[in-house]
Amino acid sequence: MKRTLALLSFTLLLVACVDTTGISATSSKTPKGNPLSVVVMTEFADLQCPACRAAYTSVVKPVVEKYGNQIRYDYKHFPLRSIHRYTMELSEAAECAADQGKFWEYVDLAFEKQPELAKGKAAEWGNTLIADKDVFSRCTRSHIKSKAITADYDEGIAMGVQGTPTFFVNGKQTPATVDDLSAAIDAQLKGAQQRL
Repeated sequence: MKRTLALLSFTLLLVACVDTTGISATSSKTPKGNPLSVVVMTEFADLQCPACRAAYTSVVKPVVEKYGNQIRYDYKHFPLRSIHRYTMELSEAAECAADQGKFWEYVDLAFEKQPELAKGKAAEWGNTLIADKDVFSRCTRSHIKSKAITADYDEGIAMGVQGTPTFFVNGKQTPATVDDLSAAIDAQLKGAQQRL
């Protein structure tokens, strides 16, 4: 017990020593599609989740391509820490990459390389994308993005998310298929046109 407390104290001390100059605790990730669209598809996902990886390729990409700037697609972190050992490391690296305009590139890379995941890989993958490696490294080591990730998770819990991937169209939970999401989006787009 004493050893665990000493190790925890040492870890917290190291984290506190990381220089966070020029690093923001808030999320810089941007949506795909039209940020001003009245139709918003939101996904709560975990970058270590194999089902999320499959959905990103077979559901998200086709839907986003199909609707382009007609919709806004928001990615929300929903780290399943009890079953995915590296999920917070991946989420933090994605958020640190977002600070340099590389969130979506990081998500693509993380899902592509998910089978190769091991300790330290999240930061290593980010370094292949990032121009300012020092800022990225300090950002990931500081864990400064953890509150932003937890805010996404808490939002998901409040909306009834129980697992990943979970999709919503304008706040209504929708099954994770291209057909179901397309039908929900089409209905919202039609409703928006009728209101004009």
